[in-house]
Amino acid sequence: MAEPATDHRRATAERNVAAILDAVETLLQRGSQVTVTAVAGEAGVSRVTVYAHFPSTDELFAAVMERAVTRARGALEAAEPAAGSASDALARVIEAGWRELDRNSAVAQATADQLAPADVIETHDTVLSPIRGLVERGRGEGAFRTDVPTDWLVTSFFALLHAYGDEVRAGRLKASAAPKTLIATIGDMFAARGGG
Repeated sequence: MAEPATDHRRATAERNVAAILDAVETLLQRGSQVTVTAVAGEAGVSRVTVYAHFPSTDELFAAVMERAVTRARGALEAAEPAAGSASDALARVIEAGWRELDRNSAVAQATADQLAPADVIETHDTVLSPIRGLVERGRGEGAFRTDVPTDWLVTSFFALLHAYGDEVRAGRLKASAAPKTLIATIGDMFAARGGG
């Protein structure tokens, strides 16, 4: 009988963690301060429960960021970067990447403010591989430039997505124009050059 009790406790813990992370996202989207008390109230759990799963706010923000990055990787993979021409695939992954970044803009801003840059970079490593694979495929097909390193193109891809998000939050660009603008900009940046 110990196993069903263990399963029940695990299921309860998983529900609590999901509720806590959802609460953080909700608070960030509202522009509210993320405190343990606010998170507990929004999640419908006790402060003790929040602390049991996330002993520090840094751990809480890291978990929220990791979940957002995991969803972003899923969205990029769902855009099928290995299907069709590399240029068409690039347009699809830009749109998918922008949708996720726009949806998680409050999380992106808060984690950038709260966490050490090295921790943010390390967590984002998992989302780089679909883009890296696409860049390498496009280079092999002659569609993407080969005069700069693959990793520079991958870094530039994400830097431009995040920069566009920064401009939207600052009120200088419209979110609705992001896919078209990013496809034009990143597409041109990736495009093969004559002689290389």
